[in-house]
Amino acid sequence: MLEQKEIDYERTVLIGVVNRDQTEEKVKEYLDELEFLTYTAGGEVFKRFTQKIDVPNPKTYIGSGKMKDVEAYVEEHKIGCVVFDDELSPAQQRNIEKQLRCKILDRTLLILDIFSQRAQTSYARTQVELAQYEYLLPRLTGLWTHLERQKGGIGMRGPGETEIETDRRIVRDRISLLKKKLLKIDRQMETQRGNRGALVRVALVGYTNVGKSTLMNVVSKSEVFAENKLFATLDTTVRKVVIGNLPFLLSDTVGFIRKLPTQLVESFKGTLDEVREADLLLHVVDISHPQFEEHIASVNKILGEIGSSDKKTIMVFNKIDQYEHETIEEDDLITEKTEIHYTLNEWRQTWMRKVGDRALFISALNKDNLDEFRKRVYDEVRDIHVTRFPYNNFLYPEHLDEY
Repeated sequence: MLEQKEIDYERTVLIGVVNRDQTEEKVKEYLDELEFLTYTAGGEVFKRFTQKIDVPNPKTYIGSGKMKDVEAYVEEHKIGCVVFDDELSPAQQRNIEKQLRCKILDRTLLILDIFSQRAQTSYARTQVELAQYEYLLPRLTGLWTHLERQKGGIGMRGPGETEIETDRRIVRDRISLLKKKLLKIDRQMETQRGNRGALVRVALVGYTNVGKSTLMNVVSKSEVFAENKLFATLDTTVRKVVIGNLPFLLSDTVGFIRKLPTQLVESFKGTLDEVREADLLLHVVDISHPQFEEHIASVNKILGEIGSSDKKTIMVFNKIDQYEHETIEEDDLITEKTEIHYTLNEWRQTWMRKVGDRALFISALNKDNLDEFRKRVYDEVRDIHVTRFPYNNFLYPEHLDEY
């Protein structure tokens, strides 16, 4: 009988700063997300440190007093890794590492590490490797002596130490080679997309961990990997789906996140071509998440950056089965009603009315309201198809329920 292997989570501390751009409430949200990222990468968070500082310390990011507090905690609790919520400069990373004598990661390196774990195909692995090299190039000095001391754990997956330590020129050559390799694969993928014929293309987009893969599995009756961790899906999956008698292509794409590293946006432009070339976007939102409106804004920002903000889009508010709201007692005359008290029906009466009948409320996991979802997708795909091929108009009834 095989014994179940227990995951050995690495002891981790998180650090965030409150400044003019980030309030205390905002920093708490970011650190909540950073903790989930850390858990996804294989770390267990023991403590969070925050400091109010307008301008980051050029040497250690946080002030010297706070740094001593962190140092004492790291030593006392045998912490193996400290993660900063913002990107550190190469000099800051070296200085902090020297003082704390443990692994130092920032948000960017942590996300790169998760992507390295999740990449399954040659294309995804090449994209991640390129992003890692571009991140590590300015950080070569002094970094690899640390890696010789610490083996394994989060933040340690990626290009080999020996290769990088040898010479910056080798790293630049490797970056150039990876870019050429990606260019070649991009051309191949472009040919593949062209060979798919005249089928309408629909792409699932959204923040990470909102249930896109679960929805993909339900709609396409396939088995795309889905897990309650960030970036469970990294490789784009495309399936042929038929609703009624109408076939179309449905693609599940990588999830977006706030503060997404620039290196990854650049490296994954090829993958995001599925979004660029889609005829219809299904913007999936986890309505049970307290910051779902910010998630929408983050996704829309990235869609704008890749030139896809003007595409026809259906907002799909998922996880209605997990949605909870605080209630106000009838005799409570003090508590002011805010968004945390809204029911789903009250949410529908807010800005969501502006998206009109383009918003859907479903639970992909429990399959709630999926008939309405299928009908809406069918109608939209049918409209696109009829516009593209008017001579096939007689093949499709006005509504799915005629079948």
